[in-house]
Amino acid sequence: MPIRRRATAVVVAFAAALSLAACGGGDSSDSDSSGDGAGKKAAVATGGKDFADAARKTAGYGTDAKAGEFPRTITHAMGTTVLAKRPERVVVLDVGELDNVVSLGVAPVGYAPTEGDASLPGYLKKGAGEPKNVGTINNLNLEAVAALKPDLILGSQLRAADKYKALSAIAPTVFSIRPGFTWKENYLLNAQALDRTDRAKAALAAYDKKAKDLGTAIGPDKPTVSMVRYMPDRLRLYAKASFIGTILDDVGLPRPKNQQVEDLAVEISPEKIDDADADWIFTGVYGDPKKTQRDTARSNPLWKNLTAVKDGHAEDVPDETWYLGLGVTAADLVLDDLRGYLVK
Repeated sequence: MPIRRRATAVVVAFAAALSLAACGGGDSSDSDSSGDGAGKKAAVATGGKDFADAARKTAGYGTDAKAGEFPRTITHAMGTTVLAKRPERVVVLDVGELDNVVSLGVAPVGYAPTEGDASLPGYLKKGAGEPKNVGTINNLNLEAVAALKPDLILGSQLRAADKYKALSAIAPTVFSIRPGFTWKENYLLNAQALDRTDRAKAALAAYDKKAKDLGTAIGPDKPTVSMVRYMPDRLRLYAKASFIGTILDDVGLPRPKNQQVEDLAVEISPEKIDDADADWIFTGVYGDPKKTQRDTARSNPLWKNLTAVKDGHAEDVPDETWYLGLGVTAADLVLDDLRGYLVK
């Protein structure tokens, strides 16, 4: 394509992207009514059938193409996307996708961090290279995405359904349903788009073996584990349908009854911190601890009376791996941490 025609094509695609973004509302509100899938966001975010079915549905996505075969058509949460060639310039729209591509040997050209921390997760810096910032997970910068001229964009319906049409006008875009407890299925979906399925399957097999070996090392009398996360506007006890929930389940670690629910988390007030009681408590903090209710919760006399606190089994853990990691690299590091705490 002559240089002038190529430049014109980029300008036209970018203009279309901005126009579609304006129609989509410009944020990640669940009430968006642009008709491009954003209306589905609330259902997969707040529990219910769509939430529970997310892993099963994601496992059914992907492609029938063989290794190295292009073009290939990827079925995903927002429909189908055709990839003409093996992607080389990849933009990722969340930490999970960042973990996925880095673990597969791909350094992305663009990355959308969380609102809590704009920097690259420390555990991924070695393999991530220097991706350009393209906004945050809830406030994408479409101009920044377009400027990178990607040949693949990876994200999720939950985070950016209202931006899907705009992103697709920039480059082929593949969306999972949601981040979190579907991390294994999301990993395989991303790997199929990148033509690295065998590598992803090997990484998951190694993780599964490591989790089972850890469960064996801990022994039959496993302690109950409570997951507490302090956030700016809430305090959560993470449940089974969460990233950390799947890891604890893979190891075979039991949870307190109030955390044995098929949802992301149970929200409590600092005055109800005794609901976190267990043999072990692992706590994370999202963003600046001073902007959360951590100190309020821990100043409550009920905190000091918790079994784990009295036994010296309440530990602060890295939020970027235990709660924000959302990928196989983070999961592997969580297993290492658990072994350090629970195997003597």
